[in-house]
Amino acid sequence: MAGTDGAGSGGSGGPGGTGEPGGRLSLLGVRHHGPGSARAVRAALEAARPGVVLVEGPPEADALIPLAADEDMRPPVALLAHAVDEPGRSAFWPLAEFSPEWVAVRWALEHGVPARFIDLPAAHTLAWRAADEATTGQADEERTGQADEETTGPGDGREGRDVPGAASLDVRGDPLAVLASAAGHDDPERWWEDVIEHRGPGEGDVFAPFTALEEAMTALRETEEGGEGDAVHDRDLVREAYMRLQVRAARREFAEGVAVVCGAWHVPALRRRAAVAADRALVKGLPRTKVDMTWVPWTHRRLSRAGGYGAGIESPGWYGHLFAAVDRPVERWLTRVAGLLREEGRTVSPAHVIEAARLAGTLAAIRGRPLPGLSETTDAVRAVLCDGSDVPLALVHDRLVVGDVLGEVPAGAPAVPLQRDLTRTQRRLRLKPEAAERELELDLRKETDTGRSRLLHRLRLLGVGWGEPTASRSTGTFRETWRLRWEPELSVRVAEAGVWGTTVLAAATARAEADAVTARGLAEVTALAERCLLAELPDALTPVMRILADRAALDTDVGHLAEALPALVRSLRYGDVRGTDTGALAEVAAGLAERVFVGLPAACAALDADAAEEMRRHVDSVHTAVGLLGDAPAPGHGDLRSRWRTVLRTLSARDAVPGVVRGRAVRLLLDDGELAPDEAARIMGLVLSPGTAPADAAAWIEGFVGGGSGGGMLLLHDERLLALIDAWLTGVPADAFTDVLPLLRRTFSAYEPGVRRGVGELVRRGPEARGSVTTAGSGIPGFAAGLDTVRADAVLPVIRLLLGGDPAPDDDDLVGVGT
Repeated sequence: MAGTDGAGSGGSGGPGGTGEPGGRLSLLGVRHHGPGSARAVRAALEAARPGVVLVEGPPEADALIPLAADEDMRPPVALLAHAVDEPGRSAFWPLAEFSPEWVAVRWALEHGVPARFIDLPAAHTLAWRAADEATTGQADEERTGQADEETTGPGDGREGRDVPGAASLDVRGDPLAVLASAAGHDDPERWWEDVIEHRGPGEGDVFAPFTALEEAMTALRETEEGGEGDAVHDRDLVREAYMRLQVRAARREFAEGVAVVCGAWHVPALRRRAAVAADRALVKGLPRTKVDMTWVPWTHRRLSRAGGYGAGIESPGWYGHLFAAVDRPVERWLTRVAGLLREEGRTVSPAHVIEAARLAGTLAAIRGRPLPGLSETTDAVRAVLCDGSDVPLALVHDRLVVGDVLGEVPAGAPAVPLQRDLTRTQRRLRLKPEAAERELELDLRKETDTGRSRLLHRLRLLGVGWGEPTASRSTGTFRETWRLRWEPELSVRVAEAGVWGTTVLAAATARAEADAVTARGLAEVTALAERCLLAELPDALTPVMRILADRAALDTDVGHLAEALPALVRSLRYGDVRGTDTGALAEVAAGLAERVFVGLPAACAALDADAAEEMRRHVDSVHTAVGLLGDAPAPGHGDLRSRWRTVLRTLSARDAVPGVVRGRAVRLLLDDGELAPDEAARIMGLVLSPGTAPADAAAWIEGFVGGGSGGGMLLLHDERLLALIDAWLTGVPADAFTDVLPLLRRTFSAYEPGVRRGVGELVRRGPEARGSVTTAGSGIPGFAAGLDTVRADAVLPVIRLLLGGDPAPDDDDLVGVGT
């Protein structure tokens, strides 16, 4: 805890003051995830040698404790509890290597001593959460942080989170801040480091810090004001009553003594005398739900987050270093920092490390601290190793102070069947979950990469966002690029997805079929069909296509049809790459295209500016889709490309169609070679004639050369079109120029800077210079009226070498090209 249960409080190795019969009671109050507390707990357990170790945590996890000794278990890890009937309702208990609870459990396993969790069962805390949501209407995701507060042991300190009533509960909300303030410190974290974290092993009585902090917590609880009767306070009382009952039972069972490791805030409550009947009355009749528990991997980055399922530890990497480096922690830390900076290409010598260590020690002495802490080492790193720059310092914070450490859980840990299938698949495909974000390039011509792509797409269908597709550096359809990062809460998403099936394939298929039924629009169904093809779900594709055909038959909105068509056509391309039968998909896509052809001219009439721009985008997407669809036409639908060109001609000639759409139709016909340049120039001349309203002419120009269609390059290489636009623009009346300027600025601002400079230079030179630069056959070296096949053939041997093929058999060709 960085707040409430944050400091240790406890008792000595002697008998406790509960008045209960049995062996001696050692109450070891800790700060959750505190390396100093962890070292102190280990020393106290070695001294007390109890017969049983009781740890704050959910009792349902007792059966999972032996797994902590497994050689494949590597912290940080977390106990995950989720409701059986509603897997999304869950809670985590994160544990790091430097967590006192983890140290206590490992000590018990190493010494053959029983270990048990004694906090309120997760069955009650998850039921409480459900009741709260039913009362307040808050979504589960919005309450994650405070629910974690109420359920976790290792995170049950307030830790700066959004806890109801926290504003009025300063003492209980952050007792460390109160103690630090009483000691004259304005920084609770620094005070805690000085008092506990910097204590070396074997310094004085091992029980002294627990005794002192128990007294402090007792005084704070006695003086606490406000908060009686609020939900958090009442539930703390119930938790403490349950823990007292468990401690009493353990003391009767184990004559050798009992050691309790819990948050410091609870120690006074466990120490005080209380009637058994009163404690039983508090825990009687609590709501409950059936839960399952398991171990899941955790990350240092997640530990550093205060909200959600995090633990609120600002520097888990630093804490882990303090716990592992018993001697000379500052020097060892600076050595790690130097190694990281060298890997990033910065010059860092041993002399830098020595100077930084000296500076950190000097800063600690000036600030009155017993040893340099994170703030002193950070200041030294900034000044000496980073030359005063915060840029490399941010890298140090991200990689070392926080870190990307991801824990591991043994294969024998309980898991839902879907998780087991996912784990097997990950191992088979050699796709290991990692906490650090990384980019993965896949070549779909390779069997392993195809399997990886299939898995990632199926997980996305299930809502398990392990990977996100990104733009690939290759334009081929056989390439995919993914950005991967495994977050701990994805384990919850896998548990939630378990309701759809016991394997990733079965679950993704069932989820896709259900999503198709509930999809709200035609575009959603087509996108789902595309995802089914990417995930290779043939059993899901059939019902999805049936629903798609039914929706398409009933939808008369041309915009909806135009939105749906590109996704279907992309799916056809993916099907070709992955060897999927896409006959039904091609049939539906061709039918959609025909309906767009029929309805588009009428849909383009009488549109305002925004609707016209949206329709222009639809025309672009349909044009691209038809170009791809024409490569694999569906039987019985004829030549779709020629019919689409007829639609474009119709759009370009209708005065009722907005100028931006007419201009784009002409441009598309010109690009496809269906319109001669002279004819395009004639049409532009008519549009830019004085009889056309300037605003409509500007919209036509925007459609013709705007929208990222490469119109700038067209103007650079066709002086006739540039001259027409130039002459029209200079002839626009002054009173109309203000109206057309925004359209023109939007059009030309989309060009690349180099293209804008080139067009501006041509305009500055005037018509004569433009003609000498752009006219074909003007004598510019390298340009001619036709192709020079001899020169073109000479390049082929070089191209073969660049593509990895064998060189041309005739070496003279290579020599000729080189010269």
